[in-house]
Amino acid sequence: MAHQTVIVLDFGGQYNQLIARRVRECNVYCEVKPYTTPLAELKAMNPIGIIFTGGPNSVYEEGSPKVDPEIFTWGVPVLGICYGCQLMAHTLGGQVTPAQDDTAREYGKTETWYNTNSPIFKGLPQQGISWMSHGDYMAQVPQGFELVAHSANCPNVAIANEEKGFYGVQYHPEVNHTENGVKMIRNFLYEVCHAAGDWTMEDYKNTAIAAIREKVGDGKVLLALSGGVDSSVCAALLAEAVGSQLTCVFVDHGLMRKNEGDEVEAAFSKWAMNFVRVDAESRFLAKLAGVEEPEHKRKIIGEEFIRVFEEEAKKIGAVDFLAQGTIYPDVIESGAGDAAVIKSHHNVGGLPDYVDFKEILEPLRLLFKDEVRQLGRELQLPEYLVSRQPFPGPGLAIRVIGDLTKEKLDTLRDADAIYREEIAAAGEDKNINQYFAVLTNTRSVGVMGDGRTYDYTLALRAVTTSDFMTADWARIPYDLLDKISVRIVNEVPGINRICYDITSKPPATIEWE
Repeated sequence: MAHQTVIVLDFGGQYNQLIARRVRECNVYCEVKPYTTPLAELKAMNPIGIIFTGGPNSVYEEGSPKVDPEIFTWGVPVLGICYGCQLMAHTLGGQVTPAQDDTAREYGKTETWYNTNSPIFKGLPQQGISWMSHGDYMAQVPQGFELVAHSANCPNVAIANEEKGFYGVQYHPEVNHTENGVKMIRNFLYEVCHAAGDWTMEDYKNTAIAAIREKVGDGKVLLALSGGVDSSVCAALLAEAVGSQLTCVFVDHGLMRKNEGDEVEAAFSKWAMNFVRVDAESRFLAKLAGVEEPEHKRKIIGEEFIRVFEEEAKKIGAVDFLAQGTIYPDVIESGAGDAAVIKSHHNVGGLPDYVDFKEILEPLRLLFKDEVRQLGRELQLPEYLVSRQPFPGPGLAIRVIGDLTKEKLDTLRDADAIYREEIAAAGEDKNINQYFAVLTNTRSVGVMGDGRTYDYTLALRAVTTSDFMTADWARIPYDLLDKISVRIVNEVPGINRICYDITSKPPATIEWE
């Protein structure tokens, strides 16, 4: 089935992914495209609406991102956000200038008044907080536009040409700080673009399965399964589509949390797929013996993973398709054209060159992380896999500070399991976005019974975050921390001291290494 589509045209805004996620949360499909995308390609997508993102430039500067005015002749509604609003005004004959004084510049939370007769503010309060971020000023709005929102310092916070379906806001409705911001986006989609709301995970699942079957035919598919959310959902989707034609190679490097290898294997037992679990703990630990530097650990683990994967793939024979759990943020962040590259994503880390495959399958490449989780639930994956917290590729290797031994890893596994068990039992797992234990390489004196101990210090880490770019340390109740500490010290040999990390990101990172 062909979905209605909204195009999010990216002008370098920091919230471009968030805008797209908000649109999809409203059950409307959208794709993020660079502003340099040829008009013919955009028009061929037959969009029901277009959203211009914010951006760091000023529209009147030479070389600033522009849009071909033809886009305004298609009869398609347009919503401009921040830079996108000013770009629309500038392109259609308005005047945008640098703010002449500090009162015309607006940053952060701003009291705003809305004309609720305008379709994008329909059914909303007349007053609320919006999140501003603009140093330029619309000195003159284009002909045919009216002012539909204002603040104490700015008379043209939002502009509208209802006849043509053009709307512009100088704030960011996509962020949580803007009250009713998502409802404004929803109004644009349903009141202005007349969206049908035909984007659901159930429909995506059925469509994706049919597309995979058509493409794969009777070919073989190979997937490196890490046990993370993306690769697990990818495996489940492929298994549903092609069953025994799929082989998943799960390299158990001995660096996972307690019982996770068994849980991953059990999760895929219901499908008729070929599941290969490789017990590679001893060879990984042998390679890592004596290595303390975290980046060196990462490189060794990445290289060894590929070597094991190569060996197992050779046993399978000729493979037609190599599958990857690439998701939409990977695609966007890797950059296109002159878009900024946030980070390059290499999902397989160096593809084995001997595999004779027709092409790479990436059935999740149009989904955001929260959508991947929804799809996992549609495929009836167990919740412990679907809601799995972010877990580093090197696993516990970078949560044991210093050199690695099996004894240290087992100690950390037991302590971490108690921590996660008590957090969940107290219901705090609903309030904390990521929590884990770190076995430090610090040893200290303690007393147990009548004897002296000289054992390791364990650090507990827990953070709250909406995007994992910044994070605040979680305020776990003292009584719960006490219970966790008492259990770990009493039940896990080798640990006699517990510390709780109360550093936010920045200045710290979420992981210790």
